[in-house]
Amino acid sequence: MALKGRIGLVGGGNMGSALLKGMLGSGLCGADQVVVAEKLEERAGQLRTDLGVSVVDACSGLGGLEVLILAVKPADMAGVAQAAAGCLTPDTLVITLAAGVQRASVAEALPADQPLVRAMPNTPALIGHGITAICGGPGLAGEHLETARLIFGAVGPVVVVEEKLMDAVTAVSGSGPAYVFIIIEALSDAGVNQGLDRATSLALAAHTVAGAARLLIESGQHPGELKDMVTSPGGTTIAGLAELERGGLRAALYNAVEAATGRGKSLGKK
Repeated sequence: MALKGRIGLVGGGNMGSALLKGMLGSGLCGADQVVVAEKLEERAGQLRTDLGVSVVDACSGLGGLEVLILAVKPADMAGVAQAAAGCLTPDTLVITLAAGVQRASVAEALPADQPLVRAMPNTPALIGHGITAICGGPGLAGEHLETARLIFGAVGPVVVVEEKLMDAVTAVSGSGPAYVFIIIEALSDAGVNQGLDRATSLALAAHTVAGAARLLIESGQHPGELKDMVTSPGGTTIAGLAELERGGLRAALYNAVEAATGRGKSLGKK
């Protein structure tokens, strides 16, 4: 299913451009439907050259829109929403991408009853393997939520959650890639410490994490069940797992997600 009408994006940074690439590559929309508001000249030129989309330097140049995606910093979200209000019709779907920014704070900057969806994608969307959580508010038409699902489906799976859970989503999947990268880095360093060369150790660590995740997703099995498949009585894996438990890996991840969730809640209060 292809989107109809004019699609606006404010903010052509990594996440905004990744979303556009996914939408264009999947045939969800054409480059002639898209207009991006981007102030940085170098980035604007790259968007024109790489994606063939129209780029303007201010929200006022977006024109009448069917969908408006706001991919700006949390502190800028309300101001940008207000600046773009003149480009909206009563049926224009507005989608926000910013950690900690509540729908209500954006809704205050928009015309009354403007269709609004809050989304939290993650950085693997840059290669089409992200996951996005979306939430709508009371009274949002099902067709608007479905449009948001189609848009983010161009860069990976989509889940729908209640807004009260979006800070937890941000902590698990939004911040999660950073946790995984540090695990891969540490695993690679540990291999080097045991005599592997850096390139080999990093390849082993990265592909092991990627393959394990793919096995979990495609098999549908519980991670504990898959862990037990690797763990022989008295073997090497159980010896390593015992050290991970002694080192508090589980507790550290619990605490990281709790801290990131708390930070998201505090951002929403500013």
